Amino acid sequence: MTPKLLLIPLLLGSIGLSACQALRVYTVDLPQGNPITQEMAAKLKIGMTQSQVRYVLGSPMVTDTLNANRWDYAYTFKPGTYAHEAGMKPINHQLLSLYFDNGQLSKITGQESLPEKSQGSILSKDGGLRAEPL
Repeated sequence: MTPKLLLIPLLLGSIGLSACQALRVYTVDLPQGNPITQEMAAKLKIGMTQSQVRYVLGSPMVTDTLNANRWDYAYTFKPGTYAHEAGMKPINHQLLSLYFDNGQLSKITGQESLPEKSQGSILSKDGGLRAEPL
């Protein structure tokens, strides 16, 4: 009788584990930073003021407290469930650094690492629950 009692928990445990594999946790897209494209960066011209740059690209992700003349626009993206299914790749690190001299843009670095166009976004299968970025 003891082997039958041991068989019941083993069967219930194996059924429970197989059910966990069938269920999947929903994850959301995780964009962090400023998504900047080469087209957007091409609008930058040496000699632009800080307010003109802010108008073109928005506020920088990082402003160095020790050097107010450097702005960094960083971006990472971790695809969620639907984006992963659609084949969107994660973006580990994009960085555009801008340097100012006397309030005017003097140097741009990292432009070559930017994508040509925006990756886009995947709409929720729940119908319009996701708003487009501003």
